[in-house]
Amino acid sequence: MDEELKCPVCGSLFKDPILLPCSHNVCLACARNIIVQTPEGETPPQNRASGNSDYDYLDMDKMSMYSETDSGYGSYTPCLKSPNGIRVFPPTLVHRHCSITCPLCHRSVSLDERGLRGFPRNRLLEAIVSRYQQNRSANVKCQLCDRNPVDATVMCEQCDVFYCTPCQQRCHPSRGPLAKHRLLPPTQSPAAGSQQMPAGTIRKQGKCADHDMENFSMYCVNCKTPVCMKCLEGGKHGSHDLKPLAAMWKQHKCQLSQALNGVSDKAKDAKEFLMQLKNMLQQIQENGVEFEACLVAQCDALIEALTRQKAKLLTKVTKEREYKLKVVRDQITHCTMKLRQTTGMMEYCLEVIKENDPSGFLQISDALIKRVTSSQDQWVKGALEPKVGPEFDLTLNTDPLLQTILQLDFVQSKDIQETPLLKQMHAGGLKETESAGVESATVPPAPLLQLEKCCTRNNSATLAWRVTVPPSNPIEGYILELDDGNGGQYREVYVGKETVCTVDGLHFNSSYNARVKAYNSTGVGPYSKTVVLKTSDVAWFTFDPTSAHRDIMLTNENRTVSCNSYDDRVVLGTAAFSKGVHYWELRVDRYDNHPDPAFGVARINTMKDMMLGKDDKAWAMYVDNNRSWFMHNNSHTNRAEGGISKGATVGILLDLNKYTLTFFINKEQHGPVAFENLEGVFMPAVSINRNVQVTLLTGMEVPKNIKQQ
Repeated sequence: MDEELKCPVCGSLFKDPILLPCSHNVCLACARNIIVQTPEGETPPQNRASGNSDYDYLDMDKMSMYSETDSGYGSYTPCLKSPNGIRVFPPTLVHRHCSITCPLCHRSVSLDERGLRGFPRNRLLEAIVSRYQQNRSANVKCQLCDRNPVDATVMCEQCDVFYCTPCQQRCHPSRGPLAKHRLLPPTQSPAAGSQQMPAGTIRKQGKCADHDMENFSMYCVNCKTPVCMKCLEGGKHGSHDLKPLAAMWKQHKCQLSQALNGVSDKAKDAKEFLMQLKNMLQQIQENGVEFEACLVAQCDALIEALTRQKAKLLTKVTKEREYKLKVVRDQITHCTMKLRQTTGMMEYCLEVIKENDPSGFLQISDALIKRVTSSQDQWVKGALEPKVGPEFDLTLNTDPLLQTILQLDFVQSKDIQETPLLKQMHAGGLKETESAGVESATVPPAPLLQLEKCCTRNNSATLAWRVTVPPSNPIEGYILELDDGNGGQYREVYVGKETVCTVDGLHFNSSYNARVKAYNSTGVGPYSKTVVLKTSDVAWFTFDPTSAHRDIMLTNENRTVSCNSYDDRVVLGTAAFSKGVHYWELRVDRYDNHPDPAFGVARINTMKDMMLGKDDKAWAMYVDNNRSWFMHNNSHTNRAEGGISKGATVGILLDLNKYTLTFFINKEQHGPVAFENLEGVFMPAVSINRNVQVTLLTGMEVPKNIKQQ
C-alpha cells in the first residue's frame, strides 16, 4: 500500500493532499510547486478547477504578481527533480493565467480566482496516511543495523528510512547534501499537524469552501461533489440531480465493495498463478537436469560406439600394415640372399678372368658361362618389383556420418501438447482433407546443406543444399542467411530458386554461421542445420580496374600498376576492410627521376586525379628517394629520413582492432604509427605517375618487428 500513500511529486507520504479533477492526489505544497503560468488568453483543454476544499489557502491577491516582462513561457523551465523523477518547478509568483498539470496523467487544468482552494481536500486519504504512520511507527527498528537492530530514534522524511543514533551519525550526517533533509521522531507523522486527529475519533463534518459556516448535506450527481444548502439556494445546482449525502455515501461504499470483491477474486487467481509459475520453475530445473543427463548418456553412447568402431578399424589397419611389412621383409631377405650369391659368383668369375692359363680357363669356362646366364635369368622383371605397395587400399568415407551428426537434433513428439496458436487455428475451422489419400498442404522440410560442396575462397563463401524429401507443394525458392561473422544477428543474403550460392565481400579471418530454409505457397519451412565457414586468414586481392583513373594501366593480372600521365593518379584495391589486422606490400619495379608515389588506404569515393592523401578520404605516406611524410586531408606530418629505390618494398599494416595504420620500407617500420582512430571501411590505395611502376604483393603475414607506441 506504500505506493498508494506517496505523493507522485515529492515521493513522500501525502501531507495535506488535494484532489485534482482527474481523481489523482498531490500534496498542497507540491501543488504550489508545479503551478505554471500560461500565456494570456491561452487555456488548457481541460475544465477549470472546481470543487470544494477545507483549506484556508492564500488568496490570489495576497500573492505577488509577475511583471509584464516576466509573463510568457519562461516559467516552464524546471530547476529540480523530485525523488520520483517528476519535474518540480520552483515556488513561483502566481499570475491570473495559471494552470496545474497532473504529474501522473499529465492532464492540465486552469486555476480560477480561488486558486488551489478550488480543489477539494482529500480528508479520507489524510486519515488513512495518519493511521498507516501510527501503525508503522510502533516499535520500529533501525533499518541499517547489521545485527540485532535496535529501536529507531529518527526517521528521514525524504529518504523514508529509520535510523538509530549511531547509524544516523554514520550514514546520514546533518551536513553536506543531507543537511536539508528533515529528521523526525519515528512516532511522529510527517503529516502531523494541528488539523490531524487520532484514528477512531469522531471527525466533524466537512465544511463548504464557499460557505464557511455550512456543512455538506447533499451530493450533486452532475457535478460529482458534495454541496451545502446555501449552494442549493444560490441556484447553481437547481436543475441538477441531487441526492442525500448519507445515502450516496452508503451507495458508493456498496459499489466499491462489490468492485473489490471482483478484484479480490482476480488477485486470488493471480496468486494461484504465481504459485503455479514458481512450482514450474522447480519442475523446469529438475526436468532440465534430468534431460541433460539423458542427453549426455545418449551422446556418450554414440561416442562409445564410435570408439569401438574406431578400434575395429585400427585393427584392420594394423593387420594390413603387418601383412605388408612381412611381405616386404621376406622379399628383402630373398633378394639379399640372391644378391649375395650373385655378387660372390661375379667376384669369382673376375678372378678367373685374371688368370693367364688358357687350358685351365677353358676347362671351367663353359660351366661358368652357364652359371652366369642362369643367374641373369633369375633377375627377371618381376623379381625386381615390390610385391606390395606402400599405399593402403582402404578408404573410409565419413561424409555421410558427419552430415548425420551435424543434422542431429531433437525430434518433436507427436503427442506434444498443442500450443495456444494451434488450438486457435483448430477452433477457427482448420480441418483435415476429406478425400482419402490426398495429403494436406505442408511447408517444405528443412534443406540439407551439402558439406562436401560448401567451401570458402579468400573472403567469399559458396554454399550448396538440397531437399531430401519433396514436399506435397512445389518449392518456390530458398532463403539463405548468414550472421555477421561475430556471432551476431542473421541477415538474408540470397532469396531465389538456385541451390548453390556464392557470397562475396565477407570479412577476412572470420567464421560465419550459415543456414537456409525453403518456402512455397503454404508458407516458410524450418531452417537447416547451421554450417560454419571460415574465410581466409590473410587477404588476397588485386588492383580494381573499374574504379581506377583512366590514366592508370594494369598488367600482370591486375597486380602491376603504371601510369601514362605526369600527374599523380589513384588506383584502389579490390578488397575492403572494416575489421581485423591486414598487411600487404608493394614492390617498386621502376623508379625514375625521383617521383613521390603515395601508399595507404582510402574510402571508395576518394579523389582519383590527385596525390593520395590530399582529400579527407585517404590516409597515406608519400616518399621519394631520401625522405617521407604522412598525409591526410592535405596535412603533412612526421617527416622521416629514408626513401625508396628500384626493388624496394613498401608495406602497409592496417590494424582495425587498434584502429591504426603503420608503414614499412624493406620490412622495417618506417616512422611511428602514422594514423590512429581509423573507423569504417577502407580499401588499399596507391597514387603514382609515369615515372613509377609497382607490383602488389598480398596474402602476407603481419610483421613481428612493430614498434610500440
